Amino acid sequence: MRFRACIAFLLHLSACATPAPSPREPAARDLRLANLQRAATLPWTDGGRCSVHEASEPWPVLVERCFHALDHDRIEFHDITGRCAVASAGAAAVGLGVCVLAAPEIVVGAIIITGVVVVGFAIKDALDAHELKWTDPKDARPVPETRPVPEVKPVPETKPIPQEPSPKQKPKQGPKGPDLPPVGPTETSERDRRPECKPVPVKHRGGNNDHNKCADRIPFNSFPGRDVRVNGKDYDGLQLIVRTLWEVKTNDIEAYNPFIRRVEINKQIDEARRERALAAACGFDFRIGVRSKTHKEALDAAAADLRGLIEVMDWC
Repeated sequence: MRFRACIAFLLHLSACATPAPSPREPAARDLRLANLQRAATLPWTDGGRCSVHEASEPWPVLVERCFHALDHDRIEFHDITGRCAVASAGAAAVGLGVCVLAAPEIVVGAIIITGVVVVGFAIKDALDAHELKWTDPKDARPVPETRPVPEVKPVPETKPIPQEPSPKQKPKQGPKGPDLPPVGPTETSERDRRPECKPVPVKHRGGNNDHNKCADRIPFNSFPGRDVRVNGKDYDGLQLIVRTLWEVKTNDIEAYNPFIRRVEINKQIDEARRERALAAACGFDFRIGVRSKTHKEALDAAAADLRGLIEVMDWC
């Protein structure tokens, strides 16, 4: 209870320390962006996924919910101001760490990080999405910086710098013959991907308002009001924070006679397999949204390989 009270107190301090936005300032957008930039200065074991998911919450709430995802082997917390002494008395060390990190501003020496912080891939994608979404010069404005930044200790030469998690690679081996390629997968980053794999917002296709409304309301859709072109295919939506492309189906499948229903289901399955392959080639997951349980069951029954990718759109 003391720890929760500390978080509540820090929320109050954060609210008092933040100037009220003017009527023209998009406060929610500013909060999310400021939290992402602050989280980018910390080492995460999950690439920053949790902090991206909670970025729209006040900073103390984000810290409380995502503290477990920090790389605790590389970060130290010190109660420089004594503000957390009462809250942490008799509590575990994690209570002190959350209290220090959740403060409205970072105090010099309160947070010490070992090694160089590499921005988590999820945070980088979220910041890139924000930049793509708000490119209008009228919307662009400086984002408040969080100062001072955490103190960084130099790393001994014998200690390797931990990087963000990535799949283990096998060492490249020489070719076994004149025509054999190197053995083992090659890791690629976003900037090394083919140009066609970069998500590009485009206008909705066609004029089906009901279909477009369902697509725009996909949870955490990075580009509502737009389709997203990836690998030559225009998808209905993109959740960039989890790298997932979406297609939505708004057919009233229950109204079709059995023969027409079977033809339509087979057509949708062929399309879904092609769309999933194009998405996977660029490192994206793929999901299908349908309007009814009957539609989902029909697709599941006809294509076992698509089970788990189909969801009933309770938002539509």
